[in-house]
Amino acid sequence: MPRIKILSKSIGEVEAEVILDRNPRTAEEILKALPIEGIANRWGDEIYFSIPVRLGEENAQEVVEEGDLAYWPPGHALCIFFGPTPVSDTEKPKAASPVNVFGKIKGDPKIFKKVRGGERIRILKSD
Repeated sequence: MPRIKILSKSIGEVEAEVILDRNPRTAEEILKALPIEGIANRWGDEIYFSIPVRLGEENAQEVVEEGDLAYWPPGHALCIFFGPTPVSDTEKPKAASPVNVFGKIKGDPKIFKKVRGGERIRILKSD
């Protein structure tokens, strides 16, 4: 599985795995677009930011797992889920509308609680 690094001032460097067989078109397009840089928006325990990828839904789902990385088609955004969002019915993260899950954070995703809105986030291919 390909690996990526997520970097920001508040969390340093966090590793994630790209899951090629779950939503292969989404995973491939995001890998091709790297490196990506954006400004974090917070929505409950989710961070999202626009990226230069334009895709529709691919095996999209609303309820996801903590640590999931996803692409949100309506906002052309990369999402990092680490807990409930304002529309969650349970403790599980729930997206505003269906997302294409393409990766998973290695380690504890709760580290993303440190990220503030307006903070710069970078996504790079891992060596």
